[in-house]
Formats: sequence, structure tokens, C-alpha cells
Amino acid sequence: MKREIRTAAVLGAGVMGATIAGHLANVGIPVLLLDIVPRELTPEEQAKGLTMESPQVRNRFAARGKELLLKSKPAPLFVPEVAQRIEIGNFEDDLPKIKDADWIIEVVVENLAIKQQLLARVAQYRKPGAIVSTNTSGISVNKMVEGLALEFRQHFLGTHFFNPPRYMKLLEIIPGTDTLPEIVEFLSWFGERRLGKGIVLCKDTPNFIANRIGVYGMVSTAQAMEELGLTPEEVDALTGPALGRPKSASFRTLDMVGLDTFLHVAANVRDNVTEQWEKEAFRIPEFLTKMVENKWLGDKTGQGFYQKVKTPEGKQVLTLDWQTLTYRPQQKVKLPQVEMAKQAPGGLAGQMKALVNGKDKYSQMAWLAVSRPLLYAARKAQEIADSILAIDKAMEWGFNWQMGPFATFDALGVEATVARMEAEGQEVPAWVKNMLAKGFKSFYKKEQGQLWQYDWNKEDYVLVEDKPGLIILKNRKEQPGAVIYRNSGASLVDLGDGVACLEFHSPNNAIGGDITDAIRVAVEEVEKNFVGLVVGNQGKNFCVGANLMWMLFESQAGDWDEIELMVRTFQNAVMSLKYCRRPVVAAPFGMTLGGGYEVCAHTHRIQAAAETYMGLVELGVGLIPAGGGCKELLLRMYEGIPAGTRTDLQPFVNKAFETIAMAKVSTSGPEAKTLGYLRASDGITFNSDYLIAEAREAVLAMDRTGFMPPEPKQIPVVGESGYATMALGAYSLKMGGYISEYDEHLAKKVAYVLSGGKVPAGTLVTEQYLLDLEREAFLSLAGEPKTQARMQHMLATGKPLRN
Repeated sequence: MKREIRTAAVLGAGVMGATIAGHLANVGIPVLLLDIVPRELTPEEQAKGLTMESPQVRNRFAARGKELLLKSKPAPLFVPEVAQRIEIGNFEDDLPKIKDADWIIEVVVENLAIKQQLLARVAQYRKPGAIVSTNTSGISVNKMVEGLALEFRQHFLGTHFFNPPRYMKLLEIIPGTDTLPEIVEFLSWFGERRLGKGIVLCKDTPNFIANRIGVYGMVSTAQAMEELGLTPEEVDALTGPALGRPKSASFRTLDMVGLDTFLHVAANVRDNVTEQWEKEAFRIPEFLTKMVENKWLGDKTGQGFYQKVKTPEGKQVLTLDWQTLTYRPQQKVKLPQVEMAKQAPGGLAGQMKALVNGKDKYSQMAWLAVSRPLLYAARKAQEIADSILAIDKAMEWGFNWQMGPFATFDALGVEATVARMEAEGQEVPAWVKNMLAKGFKSFYKKEQGQLWQYDWNKEDYVLVEDKPGLIILKNRKEQPGAVIYRNSGASLVDLGDGVACLEFHSPNNAIGGDITDAIRVAVEEVEKNFVGLVVGNQGKNFCVGANLMWMLFESQAGDWDEIELMVRTFQNAVMSLKYCRRPVVAAPFGMTLGGGYEVCAHTHRIQAAAETYMGLVELGVGLIPAGGGCKELLLRMYEGIPAGTRTDLQPFVNKAFETIAMAKVSTSGPEAKTLGYLRASDGITFNSDYLIAEAREAVLAMDRTGFMPPEPKQIPVVGESGYATMALGAYSLKMGGYISEYDEHLAKKVAYVLSGGKVPAGTLVTEQYLLDLEREAFLSLAGEPKTQARMQHMLATGKPLRN
């Protein structure tokens, strides 16, 4: 019988338990969320006349956990409605209900004895064959189930989610000694394909992989700051994007995590390892211990390494002087060493190499921040993981490093890095020196688009096989003959099975003439030689819209003919996608804004990633959607009208108007359906790694079922009376102080397009007619000083100007 997870139970409704339950609900799994019964009434409960027997009291902690899902930012839920899939209860009254669950996840406090007690109770109620897992960040999985029945142990393992579960990609799976291989295989598949996670299998060692190395990296960075006498701002300027790490760098990250949590996880390693050097490696600097004693835990207590305070001049950020344990105004740090390293050739690898090889104290800090975790990862690799790739993926997915430790080794040069470590008296593990002695100069190598990794057991390279159904465009393009066409902004790539992919790769995937040309070429090529087309890429975002810098330059120069030509050409390009004789499927993810959405809207189907932030945002820069965005959103709203009925169109037009005028952006793929950007029939992919592959499958399915392109239709519009209704709404918002006078002006331009202009209500118009209205409005706005000021402000600050 094929294994399925139809229902789940989460035991523990704290932040992690509730958000894990929320993410299960996101993907359609009904969840039972349980927690302990409170020991006493709150004053609010007493005032309501409740007793300790009242369900509201007994389920208080689970109810709070569920409420947290609706209030937290960033949102743990794709859309608020999925919270309806979560049933709440408590351990005393409702634990027997877990008998219906296919997966039971324990997420209580990090205490071995408490976990053992709860799991023993779970064993009384779970049905045979149900999977049970623990979301521990580092406690031994095997110790938790000592003394429980073999059948229970065979279905038990660790599943370590990272916070917040919806957004953090890493899911560490830790099999126990008795865990059945098929359980590990199934839960790995489910975690990857349904929950959208990157799966790393870990050994049952203290803190597993990511926290073992990541927390060591944080401890060693704090130690290095102490050794070199630097400030938190200086260290954060060095240990963020300059080294391929998140913007929060080191100490801002610690504030977000919580210093108490950090010290607890570090102590778990220190208390459970036997070698003295490793215990010393997790020595916590005295200032960190004192911060925890003072309850300076970071964001959760309002102060840590950084503190926001209100002053008569406004909000101010203070920074901890760790030597005196006092706060002072934050210093803006701009290090010449970092700026110079950015100019080094070779991308991130060249940047890191330049930064760590300097002679001053800042380069020394960068070297220590990089080299110590690298060496630690190499020394512990065989103990904690089965491969170097598992370690690198754990750090990339769990700590948002752009390169894991061994990829960083390769970037810096393994021979040179090892030589420097040994010259400084560090002990490099034998397996690394053996690799170099055999003439292997790197941990990874690439051959004909395939990745190989060094295997310490075989003392040779082994092929990293692509997972079935996974398409990696970068690897695909390295195959002979795979690239059919390429220009500076896009490529047309053969995906196999008769499907091509139009990949954007301009800076930020912004749309310019190069991408417009590539769309035209792609449609022509696909109609001749392929069964269909995917429009997708694997960059940081699908597409952030048009090239705003070009638009501002041309607007300020007054080159209206050039702007008009560019807009018209783009309109023609997206219309060619819509009426292509072969099925076209868009595969958006991340930011899919403005022109990026307009490309998607003109394809025959959209297969969107769950994390898709989609919207028509042109009003933020003083323009309106002019690549068919107004037209297509209007048509999507009309699709909600039952066929053959006579219906007042105004409410449907109003919804499109409100969405565009307020520049609404979805916070997820499912919310894009709620807003009307996606159709109900469009697909959602939970793991964006598989997005291109699933879009290709959608193309093939459409081809198999006899795809026919849509036929042009006449579109009814609400005309002048409908325009007046929308214009009145905009005026009311202005008079209420909700929007500026220029916002009202922009909104009326949108209303004019959506209403069909100066025509009677009920007039039938063509798509080209609406495209012409869009283009005319766009051109008129591009010449206005306030629009140009908005464009300039967006380019300078990344934020909209409300002038």
C-alpha cells in the first residue's frame, strides 16, 4: 500500500510547533495542535467567569499558538483561511485523537526527560505504522525512544525544521538506529515535494549539521571580535554579504535568534563532546554570558547587541560596547577593505579571496570568520555527515550562506587555504591532506554540466546525480546544443521532450529590448520546432518589471518615440505568447512584478511557486501597467461571471481597479489566486527547485490533450459611467487623506483604461483597443515631473515616493 500523510498531529504549540502546524496546513494537511493544560487562570479568564475545566482555559496554549499564525510577520500562512485546517486541544483531554494521525510531530521544550515522557504516552495511542518524529535542534534522537517498542522505534526519527518553517528551506532528517529505510525515504520525499524543503540526512550527533557548524561559527566570530578588539558594527560589516552571508551578518542575527537560545544550543555541544579542544572551541566569551544574565537577549527583550530607543529627535539605534557593557549610538561603518574587495574579479569567490588576504585587522577578522568554521567543518565532517555536499547544503539552506564550507574552500583555493592554516599552527584533518596528496585540488569539480564531489571513503570523486524530475538550467545549458538562442537578456534552452525554456538573465531579470526580442524569437522557434514553451528562470526573482533606469533616462530626455516603440514592441511580444500555436506555461517565483507579471498573464497557464510575490506595482513609480496588465487582470475578473448570464460588470471592474490602484502584491502563490492575478486552474509548486520541471510537465499535458490557442474575443466595458464610479472612489480616498492628489491622478488613468474610455457602458472593444489606451496613458504619465521624481526615488532608495 502506498504511504500517504492525510492528517497530522503537532504536540507543542509554541512558536515552532504552531508554525510547523501552519505550514502543514499550508500544503493542505489537516492538523491537530495540542499543548499542556495551564496551571492557573489568567485575570482575563477569571473576569469572564471561566474555570480550570473550561475548554477555553484548557486549550489556551494551543489557541494562542493558532492565533500567532494570523498575527505574525512575515506571515506563517499562505492565506489566513488555511488556519481552518488546524484543530486545537490539550494533552490531557485530546491526546487519544492522535490515533487518526499519519504523522505525529513532537515539538515540546528541549528537555530529554520531558520528551521521553511525552513520547511514551504517544506510544499508547498512535496507530501502527504512523510516523512519529521529534523537532529537536540537537538532543539525541536515539535516547528519546530508549525502552519503547521496536515497531515504534522503526517509525521514529528526527525532523529538525528551521525557523520560520514556511520560509527556511532546510529540513534536517535524523534517522534513529532502528528507523526503517523506507520511512526515511518517504519522509524525505514528502518534506521535499510537499513541504518544499531541502532535505539533509544527518547523523545522530550533538546539534546535527547546520547548528553544529553555524553555532560554532558564531562563537568563534565572537571570540575573534574579542581577540582583535573590534566593535559589533565592524564585524557585521565584514561578516555579511561581503563573505556571502545574510545582511543580518553575525550580531544582528544573534539578536534575531535570541542570545539565550544561542547559548543553550552551544552548551548542548560543549556538554556532549569529549575532546577538550572542541569543548574549548565552544567557550562562550564572558560578555555574552553577562548579556544573558542581564536579560539582554536580543529582539525578544528589546535589546541585545543592538537596541532601538525613542529620543526627542526620533528613533535611534544603539550598539552594545561589549567591553563596558554599556550602550552608545550606533556607528555607520563603511570599510574601504570591503568596498575594494567588491571590485575584485571573479564574483563572490574573488571578493572573499581579496578580503581575507589583506594585511590589516579587518582582513584578519574576515579570515578568522571564514577559516575557523571551514576548518571545524573539515574536522567534524566524517562524524556528522555522509558527504561534503550534505554539509554545504545544510549551511546554505539553514544559515543562508551563499557557499557552504567546502564550496568556500574551493573558492579560496584548497591548497593555499590549507597551507595558511598549517602555517598558523592549525591541525588540518588527514582526509583533506590525503585528498591534496592524491593530486585533487578541489572538493568539487564540474564536467559537461555534471557535478562531482570528493568522497572521503572512496578517496576519489563521485557523481552527484540529479534527482528524478529536477531540471537545473545552468547544467542543462552546458550540454552540447542545448542553447538554441541567446542574447544579453535571455536564452532559449532545449529542456528535452520537445519543450523549450525562455530564460531571463538580465540584471535583476528586468525587461528591456533584449528580453522583448527573445520573446519574439522564442515564439517563432517553438511554433516551428517544439511542442511548447516554458517561460522561467532560476535566478533570485522571476522578474522585477521593466528597466526603470532606461525608462527614467528616456523620459528625462523626452524621447517619446523611443518609449512608445518600446511599449508597443513589448505589447506585441506578450500578445504573441498569448496567441502562440503551441502551449506556453509561465513559471514565476519570488518577485514577479509589473512587466514580469504581464509576461505571465499572457501565457496559457501559470505554474507558480508557493513563494511568489506577484503584483502590478507601476503606480508606485508614477506609471500604469502598459504591457497588457490592466487588460489581462480585467479579463481574469470577468472569468468569475457565470457564462450566459447578464451581470452588472461594475463590481468586477472595481476589483481590478482596486488591485491595480493600490499596487497590491501577493504574499504567496495561493494569495495571488485570491487577488485574481492567478486563475483557480493555475498550478502551485511547493518546492521551487522543481518549478521548471513541473511547468514542462504542464506543457506536455496540454499538448497531449490537444491544445488549441485562444481565439480573440470582444470585451464589454463599463464606459463613461463606470469611469465616473471609479473616479469618485479615488476622490473620496483623497478627501479622506488616504492618498495624495497625484495618487488620485494616477488612479483616474487606471480607471480610464479599465472602463474603456469615452464610450457608452456595454460597448464591446478589442484587446488592441485596451492596449492602445494603456500605452497612451503610460506615455502621458512618463512626461510628468512627479512621475519622474517617483522613478528617481525608487532607483535611489528602493522605496516608493508618495508625492
